[in-house]
Amino acid sequence: MEDMIKLLAEHPEPSARYRIAVGVKGFAEQSREVVQLRLDVKESSRIQTMLAARDSDGRFPWHAYQKFNGSFWVFLVLADMGYPVGDESLIPLRDQMLEWLFDPRRLKAIPLINGRWRRCACQEGGAVFSSLRLGLVDSRVEQLVQMLLKWQWSDGGWNCDKHPDAAHSSFHESCIPLRALNAFWLASGDASVKAARDRAAERFLSRFLYKNPATGKAIKPEFTKPAYPAYWHYDFLYGLRAMAECGLIDDPRCQDALDLLESKRLPDGGFGAEAKYYQYSHEVKTGRSLVDWGGTSKQHFNPFITAEALTILKAASRI
Repeated sequence: MEDMIKLLAEHPEPSARYRIAVGVKGFAEQSREVVQLRLDVKESSRIQTMLAARDSDGRFPWHAYQKFNGSFWVFLVLADMGYPVGDESLIPLRDQMLEWLFDPRRLKAIPLINGRWRRCACQEGGAVFSSLRLGLVDSRVEQLVQMLLKWQWSDGGWNCDKHPDAAHSSFHESCIPLRALNAFWLASGDASVKAARDRAAERFLSRFLYKNPATGKAIKPEFTKPAYPAYWHYDFLYGLRAMAECGLIDDPRCQDALDLLESKRLPDGGFGAEAKYYQYSHEVKTGRSLVDWGGTSKQHFNPFITAEALTILKAASRI
């Protein structure tokens, strides 16, 4: 394990170095080393590729939700990679994302069916989370938080399923809003947001992050397969990360997911990506990414997955 930590601490990918420095070695965000690492992230080839298509107004010449190169998705990835806080050159992309979310035609189309709001809340949640992480918050972010509170289902999550009989929230739609509410609560101290965050976290903890309690088996096979970037897809590693951020990684109901994570360690000491939700392409089309994140492998580690896994295991006192 120490060899893998050393390898990632010197890895060419600066976001992996950043995650190891902060999440495993315990360097403070304000330290000179971490500040430099975040600048290295900003200048990295992947980041530069994602941002290169901005026009003279600082926006992308395509829709904010264009999968997976729109401003919404780029913001999510930048927030997770350790991009520096407060870069005002990103404000046009933030505004492009928020203008889409606040389009009156879009908001008018949100249905209330059988007493439950049917909303793809990972969209609002993603905008809240990434804006907070990137230090680019304005009053619209709090408005999005209030929308999430309004749309939260009684079981703690969210769902966009318009079938009238849909009675359970979706893990896919609920994990990003959970991270968003946690980040907003940490920034604001708002007790109502903390209560909503706790209800959302309980939705995952009551299912051991990926299991059907009645059968003890995975709710869906893909929940056991880590991916990077996960985008809107849920998996147990993403759930563990959310629990770590919420300070809930020591909850006994995380133990099965932590055991599953440890069982996936490869002979080289790292962890592989087992699912992939994008196609690498130089063309901006639905489902394509201008950046290659390493694909999948059962033999070779993925630096992004491995840095995340080691950070979680460190938080859980397993390394």
